[in-house]
Amino acid sequence: QVQLVESGGGLVQSGGSLRLSCAASGIIFSSYAMGWYRQAPGKQRDLVAGITSGGITNYADSVKDRFTISRDNAKNTVYLQMNSLKPEDTAVYYCNAVYRGLKIEYDYWGQGTQVTVSS
Repeated sequence: QVQLVESGGGLVQSGGSLRLSCAASGIIFSSYAMGWYRQAPGKQRDLVAGITSGGITNYADSVKDRFTISRDNAKNTVYLQMNSLKPEDTAVYYCNAVYRGLKIEYDYWGQGTQVTVSS
């Protein structure tokens, strides 16, 4: 059974920091690309940051230079370090794991963790 369990969300003041974690089980973690998405009320779910199985990262323009995604394959965990948080970063943050083979694709989601940034 595949599980992605996020943690680390909470309430923080503008300018503060949080570190989200996503612990994966039931998958060969090192083979998966991992991503963090977020969804604010009434808005679509958008990619925040991604990291490939090889460690290549990409970020949404809105979080570049503030957020850092990393992974620890030994711990089957992906992290999102969020600095200089702004009220517009308030959202539910979701962890995503994707594997794309030649003829098959696996796509899993965590349950989400709330991040609230007060002004």
